[in-house]
Amino acid sequence: MSPGPNGGGRRTSRPDPLTSEQRRLNMSRIRGKDTKPELVVRKGLHARGLRYRLHDRKLPGTPDLVFPSRRAVLFIHGCFWHGHDCPLYKAPSTNADFWEKKVSANRQRDALHNAELGRRGWRVLSIWECAVRGRGRRPFPELMDDIQGWFAADATEGEIGGCWTNDTAANADSRAAGANQGDA
Repeated sequence: MSPGPNGGGRRTSRPDPLTSEQRRLNMSRIRGKDTKPELVVRKGLHARGLRYRLHDRKLPGTPDLVFPSRRAVLFIHGCFWHGHDCPLYKAPSTNADFWEKKVSANRQRDALHNAELGRRGWRVLSIWECAVRGRGRRPFPELMDDIQGWFAADATEGEIGGCWTNDTAANADSRAAGANQGDA
């Protein structure tokens, strides 16, 4: 894609081709649980022998996966809905004020839920959609290793994003350095 008048290789926004009724119908069909990224993570963890409970409504934020014996919960966040700083998130140009408030409220609610879970003694891991799908997705075995590594590390909070985020690049570098030291 060649650089356009708006800079970089970004596409210019265009009017929504759908009517407001069609858009409303499409948006109403978006699921909050049993999403494809969630199913991928669940399948991988189950294959590795990890057992969990799904969507415990007694806990703040209704975590996607709950590991009661480990006092740990996992949230699989959609990059769009939770405003992740990655290429999968692009703020809509139509009704921009509404979407900015919506995503901001989602992020604030996530922070409140994480804090309340922490106060209750739960450990919280957030896995971003970009870690599971898209061009920057992590190799599946690496993603599962990182989740299991988080359990073993006894960290109270953690986050796993796609391969283009700074935190994951630093983690990949530290893993590679550790692997190289093991060879010496």
